Amino acid sequence: MWTFNIQDFLSAFIVLFAIIDVTGSLPIFVDLRDRHQTFSPLKASFFSFLILLAFFFVGEGILRLFNVDVSSFAVAGSLVLFVIGCEMTFGVEIFKMDSPTSNATMVPIIFPLLAGPGAFTALLSLKAEYNSFVIISALVLNMVIAFFVMRNVNLVEKLIGAGGIYVLRKFFGVILLAIAVRLFMSNITTLLGN
Repeated sequence: MWTFNIQDFLSAFIVLFAIIDVTGSLPIFVDLRDRHQTFSPLKASFFSFLILLAFFFVGEGILRLFNVDVSSFAVAGSLVLFVIGCEMTFGVEIFKMDSPTSNATMVPIIFPLLAGPGAFTALLSLKAEYNSFVIISALVLNMVIAFFVMRNVNLVEKLIGAGGIYVLRKFFGVILLAIAVRLFMSNITTLLGN
């Protein structure tokens, strides 16, 4: 459980980075700022981490209640990741988020932007491939990056620019598609072998 493989860490980090997509959410943070809706970067990143960590450990138990194994969930999860990758790559928006309150920390920042269904699916799908320590380390680094981006919206907006955000989103969309295909193939062979 406590072994650390840098290649596995990078793979897990990229999957979570693409799913959480904090740079892709930058326009949402800018829009919230422009509409004078407040949010706490520290609370958002911390509570998102706690929610995702809790799901990482109890999600498998929840699956057992429905008589679903991790490989089956990973195959289903890979299909979800594939759809999200298509959404990122082709610029299709399936879910539009509006927040009626002035404090946007819980909705939409924590849920569904940082700790949404895609991240839940990704965590359990990754659990079928990598050890827990690697995945949790990748999750911690993603939450640190999320905190930095939210804390420095103006700076990141200037550094990356609209074109940079667009390119990053497309690039990670394609990476996510490739990872989803690999995840599907490795787990479908396990299921078919049983």
